[in-house]
Amino acid sequence: MEEKKAAIKRKKAGVETAAPGQEKYYGTGRRKEAVAKVWLRPGSGRILLNARPAVEYFCSRKALEFQVNRPLVTTQTLGRYDVEATIYGGGVPGQAWAVSMGIARALVQLNPDFKPLLKREGLLTRDPRMKERKKYGLKRARRAFQYSKR
Repeated sequence: MEEKKAAIKRKKAGVETAAPGQEKYYGTGRRKEAVAKVWLRPGSGRILLNARPAVEYFCSRKALEFQVNRPLVTTQTLGRYDVEATIYGGGVPGQAWAVSMGIARALVQLNPDFKPLLKREGLLTRDPRMKERKKYGLKRARRAFQYSKR
């Protein structure tokens, strides 16, 4: 009975058990319109985004690769866990930030002691900025049509 309760608690927390020592930790990250579903498991440090390596996915954009690795570098766990992420929506930079947040949330599932460290770095805070809607009578959100005096 106790084992069943513990399994239910782990499932609610986002932890899946496959075999002893092969737990999968889940985290969701969002930024603008991008959503990333991230799974973290013990491994060699391989990062797969939509079944492609991070280097290939970001087309050698070093700043975006750095952003994805930031939670792992902050917690000094780079190279200890494999990251697998499914990303949809948004643009490539927004997707990188979404994956970063997903990894940070999964790391907190893995070890709650990481929470203050990741919070201080701003990796657990959802960026609320969204695209402003277009208003009628204007060309874009705030841009007016060209005015001709004569």
